[in-house]
Amino acid sequence: MNLAYLMNTYPITSTTFIRREIEALERRGVKVKRYAVRQWDGELVDPADIDEPLRTHYLLSGNTLRLVAAFFREIVVNPGGLIKALGPWVSLLKNARGGLVRHSAYLLQAIYFRQRAAADKIDHVHVHFLTNSTAVAMLSRIMGGPEYSVMVHGPDELSDAPLLSFPEKIKHASFIAAISNFCKSQLIRFSSFENASKIHIIHCALEIGEFNLAPPVNVENQTFVCVGRLCPQKGQAQIPAAVVALRSEFPDLKVILIGDGESRSDVESAITRHDADDMIAITGWMANDKVREIIAANRALLLPSYAEGLPVVIMEALALGRPVISTYIAGIPELVDEGCGWIIPAGSHEALVDAMRAALVASPEALAAKGAEGRARVEHGHDIDKEAAKLYALIEKSAFN
Repeated sequence: MNLAYLMNTYPITSTTFIRREIEALERRGVKVKRYAVRQWDGELVDPADIDEPLRTHYLLSGNTLRLVAAFFREIVVNPGGLIKALGPWVSLLKNARGGLVRHSAYLLQAIYFRQRAAADKIDHVHVHFLTNSTAVAMLSRIMGGPEYSVMVHGPDELSDAPLLSFPEKIKHASFIAAISNFCKSQLIRFSSFENASKIHIIHCALEIGEFNLAPPVNVENQTFVCVGRLCPQKGQAQIPAAVVALRSEFPDLKVILIGDGESRSDVESAITRHDADDMIAITGWMANDKVREIIAANRALLLPSYAEGLPVVIMEALALGRPVISTYIAGIPELVDEGCGWIIPAGSHEALVDAMRAALVASPEALAAKGAEGRARVEHGHDIDKEAAKLYALIEKSAFN
């Protein structure tokens, strides 16, 4: 079987889980052709990500003339397929409440992708996120292109579900993979209960061998690590007030924020406003091995998110044997509870302070016990080779039915 992955922007620093999934499939002997709508204009820091653009065929970036040529070719070679796709394309446009230029670009990309997939003899295309790349895969399929499946994460696509034509995209897909039971429930909510049997749980996962169980933390270590895009959904702007509230009890308390993003200035303003410059450091993005090293060297992962899917960094911290402080949202409670960390109401300053205090007074032995439990949970439910095998079984089943 010739399998394709179709992404929106690829690779980027916050979606290494997609690359891991592709690599796990390739270890099984599956040939995977990478396609993406556009190339990321940010800086890639992980060596494995840096190599990926050379292996990826881009539909939009630097491809305008080929898109136009593909449109006129489709009129000649596949007029029936093009006409068949126009109705669903209009539905996408109406449901999105506008965006004619953007949706015209989706149609052009779908035409080009159908032709390219035929030339590359693609049997099935797998997509991550029910957004624009799925619109391209759906329109391509309607025009006679390869069947497709989608892995859905959240939170953004679930927040925008009424605008993203979930029922249509799910209808035309061979199957849908949801990263959590919460995610599956939302897909049913925004489409139909009749789709429940079409939606399967496939977890985001890790290459467990890359994560060695860290030794117990030093009793004097009072440093938390927060990893992720600096954005409103992650709640990092809440951290400065919490660390200042604990300053008198824990004068050596520190938080390392690894990542960057649109909320950096807001987070920096909060740090300055609360006079926490000596307690919080923002490092920017780092290579994956460096992130693992910093998590393993410190007390716990801190992720006070307001909106999530099920963050891969939580799996990474638990795989390293470090407990996690996070919030009761989306799929997080399906992995994190008091057995492997502290889980709190999102947005609660008091609960965040209490959880950080509990982690700071916990003995190295208590922290290690939570970390060991977390490691066991990740090994059981978030091993990339096991999850890739489940995914490929669904792909093979759909292809040969």
